Amino acid sequence: MSYTALYRKFRPDSFDEVKGQDHIVTTLRNQITHDRIGHAYLFCGTRGTGKTSVAKILAKAVNCEHPINGSPCNECAMCKAIQAGTSMNVIEIDAASNNGVDNIREIREEVSYRPTEGRYKVYIIDEVHMLSTGAFNALLKTLEEPPSYVIFILATTEAHKIPITILSRCQRYDFHRITIDTIAARLQELLCAEGVEAEEKAVRYVAKAGDGSMRDALSLLDQCIAFYLGQSLTYDKVLEVLGAVDTEVFSKLLRQVLAGNVTGSIRILEELIVGGRELSQFVGDFTWYMRNLLLVKTSENPEEAIDVSSENLELLKEESQMTDAETLMRYIRIFSELSSQIRFATQKRVLVEIALIKLCRPAMETNLDSVLDRIRVLEKQMEERPVQQVVVAAGSPAEGKENSGEPQAYKPSKAAPEDLQKIVANWKGIIGQTTGLFRQMLQKSIPKYNGETEDATLYVEFQDFLGKNYAENSEAQKELQDIIAAQTGKTVNIEMLVAKEHQHSNLAQITVDQAIRENIHMDVIIEEDKEEEE
Repeated sequence: MSYTALYRKFRPDSFDEVKGQDHIVTTLRNQITHDRIGHAYLFCGTRGTGKTSVAKILAKAVNCEHPINGSPCNECAMCKAIQAGTSMNVIEIDAASNNGVDNIREIREEVSYRPTEGRYKVYIIDEVHMLSTGAFNALLKTLEEPPSYVIFILATTEAHKIPITILSRCQRYDFHRITIDTIAARLQELLCAEGVEAEEKAVRYVAKAGDGSMRDALSLLDQCIAFYLGQSLTYDKVLEVLGAVDTEVFSKLLRQVLAGNVTGSIRILEELIVGGRELSQFVGDFTWYMRNLLLVKTSENPEEAIDVSSENLELLKEESQMTDAETLMRYIRIFSELSSQIRFATQKRVLVEIALIKLCRPAMETNLDSVLDRIRVLEKQMEERPVQQVVVAAGSPAEGKENSGEPQAYKPSKAAPEDLQKIVANWKGIIGQTTGLFRQMLQKSIPKYNGETEDATLYVEFQDFLGKNYAENSEAQKELQDIIAAQTGKTVNIEMLVAKEHQHSNLAQITVDQAIRENIHMDVIIEEDKEEEE
């Protein structure tokens, strides 16, 4: 016997088996129970939400010899005939291939004959929006004055294409997208019936990939089972079959993008391609990941806004602190545009690489949101960047009264080493050679030294907690060392730390008075106001 696909094998036979459409099932059962059956129904909704299945159950229920609480018994001769597709009382028509006026005229001629058995003739017209204008006009007359023994059930995924004259003569039922929990529960139920073991995480991923469609989810599950026939279905195996990417990869990629690291981002993409991941699936999943981050960042109750485990929710909360909502919205816009372009593209990899470069280099874009985002970043930097004041020459009356923002309670006993003063004198140029988020963090940092010893270590104190990502990054430290060596000819030890989190109590801000004297060959002299002295 040939194999039957899961979505056909487990198609609902009664209203009790219909999942996720309780508002429709309850209404139809009440109509059947109280004999208030309408003459025309319009079932609307996305693919795989149960429109055709409910239409067939309704056709059985209205003709069932022994209905049970408004649902067909599936035991009587009428139920079995309709189920087998041999009943003359239920006529299914595919409007996609039978959309002409002549097809509808045949229906108009047939409805004049009463059913040979059972109570109703039921016409199920699938994809009804595909009918031509002439066919709709021909159908309209029949819908206006149908015989009492005829029921029309029109099913469509695009209700907006149906003429208002048809809509006004039908009872409209909107089938909702099915929730991930509902789909996952149904999949687990079917897996038990099939004797297949599967991880809960794997089942939930398939349910999520179904995108609100039970039929799509069942087809994907069928595909996964067939690939690993006789084996337990794990999360990794599902990812392998569907060409999907684990969320850990998204986290790594986002960090590279926020750091402005084009090379690192492209390298991660290369690993995905070598691993056989499907780029269209990757684009959609990464967009969804960023959408979840945005909801976590902006929603008061993120656990109600997104459907993830408590463990993943905590990770999303942590990662959402790495950036702001406006930046995430720009990222989502770029990848949403990419998802519509990549579907029919021949060079998918090139398009994805260009999108990643756009994420890393906002200056490349001329869109209004990119310009506003860059202005916002600059304004934030101006507000948060500490004001650096020049300390006057040693021995002047103002010495010790004004310093560069260091708390007055601590006065270093040692002056900053000359090498460090020269580095700070060129600090702006040094920072300008770094990139991305690292540069932003350095612009808000304060270069310091140990004020109690002759130690020539440069302490870079980040004022933002996000700087912790670089304080523990040896590659970032080496990058800064190399730039300093190239810019000043000085090689120094560097230690990067975060304000209020380190234990160095003897650190003082590096002043540049000595470096200024060497560069312009003159002392900074403060003249006292003679009138004040008098």
